[in-house]
Amino acid sequence: MTKSKADEEDYWNSSKFKAFTFDDEDDELIRLKESRQAVNSIQRLVEEDDDEDDVEKVSWSGEPVGSISWSVKETAASNQRTDREPAFPKIPTDTPSLSKSQSGYSLSSLFKGETGGRNFQSFTDTLSDSSIRLYAPELRKPKSEYKDYVSDWSPEETIQRLQQGKTAPLEKFRSLQDKLLLLDFAVSAHDGNVITAVLIYLKRTLSKEVLFRELESRQTALRHFIHYLTETKDQRLLLELLSLLVIHSYLFTVDFYFFTAKDSAHVQDHYTLLERQIIIEATDRQAERGGKVEIFQKFPRRASILNMPLITTLYYCCFYHYSEPEGTYSSPLNIRQAFKISEKQYFVTALAARAKLKAWLDVDALFTSRNWLGFTRKKSPLSFQRVVDVLQKNSAPTQVLQDYVGLVEDPDMRISLAQKHKCHDIVINTYRDMKDRQQLLGYRGKVGRGSAEERKIDELLNNQQIRWKN
Repeated sequence: MTKSKADEEDYWNSSKFKAFTFDDEDDELIRLKESRQAVNSIQRLVEEDDDEDDVEKVSWSGEPVGSISWSVKETAASNQRTDREPAFPKIPTDTPSLSKSQSGYSLSSLFKGETGGRNFQSFTDTLSDSSIRLYAPELRKPKSEYKDYVSDWSPEETIQRLQQGKTAPLEKFRSLQDKLLLLDFAVSAHDGNVITAVLIYLKRTLSKEVLFRELESRQTALRHFIHYLTETKDQRLLLELLSLLVIHSYLFTVDFYFFTAKDSAHVQDHYTLLERQIIIEATDRQAERGGKVEIFQKFPRRASILNMPLITTLYYCCFYHYSEPEGTYSSPLNIRQAFKISEKQYFVTALAARAKLKAWLDVDALFTSRNWLGFTRKKSPLSFQRVVDVLQKNSAPTQVLQDYVGLVEDPDMRISLAQKHKCHDIVINTYRDMKDRQQLLGYRGKVGRGSAEERKIDELLNNQQIRWKN
C-alpha cells in the first residue's frame, strides 16, 4: 500500500530506529578516539615519571604536593585514619574484581561504552565516588626540605652559613661577578674570618692583576688582604701589591691599624724602596733606549728593578751607578745610608758587583784604608780567604789574586790558596818567612826549569844571612 510522503516522514521520526546515514561511521570513530584519548590520559597520569625537577607533584584532588592546603588535608586525613583505622585497611574480598573472567568487561566494551549486560559505572564516576578511598604512594619530600644537604646556595646564603660555622663550599662560584658578590657580602657581614676565607679563595682562583684591581676599590678587604700576606710572610706578593698601590697613589689612603709598630716600619721601608726603584727604573729605561750610556750598551739590563729586594737593588746600583754622587737616588752610598745597611753587607755587595765588571781599581779601593798618619793599608770586614774566592769566581788575573792571597793570615791556608791559584811568589815568600829550607827545595821542582821563580829560589837557598830551620 502506497504511503504518502508525510506518512513516511512521520514513521521515521517516530520510530526508535534511525535510518542509515554515511555520517554514522564518522560519529562512531569520533567517540572511539575520545574514549582512547581519555584512557591514554589516565595511563600517562599513572605512569608519570616521579621527577621533581621536571614536573610538579599533585595529589589526587589536583592540589600541589607540599602546598599549605595539601598539608592541612593530609594531616586531617591522617588523624581520621588513626582514629578509625589503626592499621592499613584490608581490601574486602567481596569487592568486584576487574579481571576479564569475572567482570565481563573488555577493552572493546570500554571503548564502546557497552556493559556486557551489567550496569557499568564509568571509570571517571568511580574515581569521583567519595565512598572509595584511594591510597596514593608515599611521595618524596619537597626540595626545600633538603636545603641543608645540597650546595644550591646564593652568595648571600653562603656567607650566612660561613658565619654560622656551617660547611659552604666556595668552588661553585666560578664567575667573576659571583666571586665579587661573595667578597662584598663578607665585608658587609663584618666578619674577619669570613672575609679572609673569601680572599684566600679569590687569591687561588683569580689572577693577581684582577684581584689587585678589585681590591683597590674595597679598602676593608684590602686591609685584610695586606694583613693576611704579612702573617703568611708572602713577601713577594705583598711587594707587588704595595708597588701597585704606590703607582696608583693609594698607599697613604690605607689605614694600617692591623700592623704593629715594627710591621708599620717594615711597610714604610718597602714604600721608600719602591719609590726609589720607580725613579731609578724610569731614568735607566730612558737612558737604555737613548743608546748613549756606555754601560747599558755593554751590559744590557736583564730585568726591571721594580719589586726587587733591597740587596738586589744595592747590587744593581753598584753595577750601573757606582760612581754617582751621594746625593742621587741611585747612588750606592745614598742607599746604604737611607736603609742603614751594615758595612760588611755593603762591602760584600759592592765587591761582587765591581768584580763582575772586572773593575779591579774599584775593587782595590774598597780595601784601602788610611790611618791618621797618612799611611795606607788594606783592610777588609770580610776574611781575605773569602775575598779570594769572590775574585776567583769572577776570573780575576793572577796578579790581582796574589795581592789578596798574600794577605791571608794563616800561613798554611795562604800556601794552599797560593798553590791552587799558582801564585808562586806567595809560596816562595811564605817558605822564606817560615825559614823552611826543605819545603822550599821541594817546591823548586814544581816551578818551570830556568824560570824566574827557580832563580829566586836558588838565590834564597844560597843566602848565608838566612838561618834555616833545617
